Amino acid sequence: MLSSPTIAIAPAPLHVLPSTDPPYKLLQSHPSLALLSKCRSTRTLKQIHSQIIKTGLHNTQFALSKLIEFCSISPCSDLAYAVLLFESIEQPNHLIWNTVIRGHSLSDSPALAIDFFVRMIVSGAVPNCYTFPFVLKSCARSGLAPEGRQVHAHILKRGLDSDVFVHSSLISMYAQNGDLEGARLVFDKSSHRDTVSFTTLMTGYALKGYMDDAKKLFDDMPRRDIVSWNAMIAGFTQCGKFDEALETFRKMQRKNVLPNESTIVTVLVACAQSGHIELGKWVHSWIKDQGMGSNLRIVNSLIDMYSKNGDLEKARSMFDAIQEKDVISWNVMIGGYNHMNHHREALELFREMLLQSHVKPNDVTFLNVLPSCACLCALDLGKWIHVYVDKNYKNCTSTSLSTSLMDMYAKCGNIVAAEQVFRSMEHKSLASWNAILSGSAMHGEVERALELFDEMLNEGFEPDEITFVGVLSACSHAGLVEFGRKNFTLMVDEFKITPQLHHYGCMINLLGRAGLFSEAESMIRSMDMEPDEAIWGSLLKACRIHRQVQLGETVAQNLFKLEPSNPGAYILLSNIYAEAGRWDDVARIRTRLNDVGMKKVPGCTSIEVNSVVHEFLVADKAHPQSEQIYKMLAEIDGLLERAGFEPDTTEVLYDIDEEWKEGALSQHSERIAIAFGLISTKPGTTIRIAKNLRVCRNCHSATKLMSKIFNRDIIARDRNRFHHFRHGSCSCKDCW
Repeated sequence: MLSSPTIAIAPAPLHVLPSTDPPYKLLQSHPSLALLSKCRSTRTLKQIHSQIIKTGLHNTQFALSKLIEFCSISPCSDLAYAVLLFESIEQPNHLIWNTVIRGHSLSDSPALAIDFFVRMIVSGAVPNCYTFPFVLKSCARSGLAPEGRQVHAHILKRGLDSDVFVHSSLISMYAQNGDLEGARLVFDKSSHRDTVSFTTLMTGYALKGYMDDAKKLFDDMPRRDIVSWNAMIAGFTQCGKFDEALETFRKMQRKNVLPNESTIVTVLVACAQSGHIELGKWVHSWIKDQGMGSNLRIVNSLIDMYSKNGDLEKARSMFDAIQEKDVISWNVMIGGYNHMNHHREALELFREMLLQSHVKPNDVTFLNVLPSCACLCALDLGKWIHVYVDKNYKNCTSTSLSTSLMDMYAKCGNIVAAEQVFRSMEHKSLASWNAILSGSAMHGEVERALELFDEMLNEGFEPDEITFVGVLSACSHAGLVEFGRKNFTLMVDEFKITPQLHHYGCMINLLGRAGLFSEAESMIRSMDMEPDEAIWGSLLKACRIHRQVQLGETVAQNLFKLEPSNPGAYILLSNIYAEAGRWDDVARIRTRLNDVGMKKVPGCTSIEVNSVVHEFLVADKAHPQSEQIYKMLAEIDGLLERAGFEPDTTEVLYDIDEEWKEGALSQHSERIAIAFGLISTKPGTTIRIAKNLRVCRNCHSATKLMSKIFNRDIIARDRNRFHHFRHGSCSCKDCW
């Protein structure tokens, strides 16, 4: 008797000799073959295979077809083993050919199914109506449109184009390869337009975003089933037309069509993306009434819906209640935290996943975690993910992970590593170019950003609106007015891109800082849309720089209308009045602020030390090492004073648009974070910090001097850009 941890294999009484053909019923009920239904591992499969050889069953194509079927399409499939079995058969029958082709059509290498199809034809075996759907599926999944057309010719030659499964597979193949004209031609020429073919073509239109065509087909359908309704709801959802998706769901209910699991999952996705939490709650109630509350796929969708709508407490309680979480469970909860900017919680949950669960992260996990690493400057964790990805995703062709890694490095202050990732990419996407270009601009490497833009154009990539946001922001950071004008004109005239608010924002900021107010106002008047708070805000800051009091009052009024409860504009106008000596106006603004109880978001700075992210607020004393931190702050103040640094006390009184009433200058959050970095790292180690607000002038001057005194590179990311402090100077050249 062979031993197995799960299956005991008893000797079978029947021994099949070569060149014999036992009755089908006898083979079907053979004990060795019956064991395949209980097989859960490759080890057990090999034991069963040994027993099959021992009993002579390997001499029958029926037994071999069952083994190959198990290896090809079961949950414990081993396609390589299936191929070995296949190669041992001198003349495979139709069933065996079709099974191997089907297995490859479902695999990560669907194009191999085409190779087996070619071998099948060369061998003299004739494909049938069961062969072609799998071959067409492989052409669709592999993007092999020319090969798909050749397969179509074989279908016509065999007269199988009228088969309903072949017919719908043809439509799907053409549609998934983007040839909707071909798909429509197959549909129109057929006399077998059933629900399946209607739905297949409808799905093809939806995949390309042609929802009007999909809707017309849906309306023309003689009969609709649940799959048709699901296709329409999914199509609207994929195109971002969430209201239409939910309205289709309501129509479906009015037609008394009972939703299934796929319906519910798609509707919850639409609720998550559109903010329709009340409908989501109703769906949740319906799920409970239908007894579907334990369906993991549905529970994962509910977690996603609640977290994306801001109810993280409800989402977390549902997540914690799952007994057997899968990778999707972890991904939606981590993604929910990331979506709601709860980045610390996202990283904590990711660590819990690694340390306390048996579930391995996948590419989606990292795509959810890396933005949180970027926001918190968690470079050590980001590096660990990079190593993990390189080790476990060597054959990954997706550019998304590499682009996300690039973005993480850039936002964590390591633009050199970001470009190394970029250069290592075999296949670059437009998103990859945009990420490295914007990263370079954010770091103040303006010449490099513009070089990358030229290189991108030479590589044949067509820039989009995101590309030009990066280019124009680079010009804005460096004060390159002429370059900014040139690239704005290039975007509009040569690439026919309609300027959006972000583009105008970059230009208004650039012109305002250069003191070109007439040109800035003229551009605002020429806009096809109303200026937003960012545009008016950048112009108001420029008014303060150039002491344009009268224009500042007009701009501030526009900001008050857009954001009546945001104190930023009031504070900035107050500072403009103060610098002009208009103290009565200063008092009026400050009184108004106090009367309505407006409060500014406090400055917060994060720093990563030994893979742990620490966050500090102004005058923060909550940290366990607070005593040592404040001793270092005192030491820093003394060293700065001896080096001739004089704090700009007007910053405390008036320049408080970003650090409103933060207290003493030496206790700003970035100063505390730097002090913590100095006592927690070895001499010479680069200190990296990230702040949620624009760094104030006083801290900027102090940090320049600190980098010289302590011989440290200090890389600071504020709300606008990166500052690389080294040897007493900053990469921004005091322009931020």
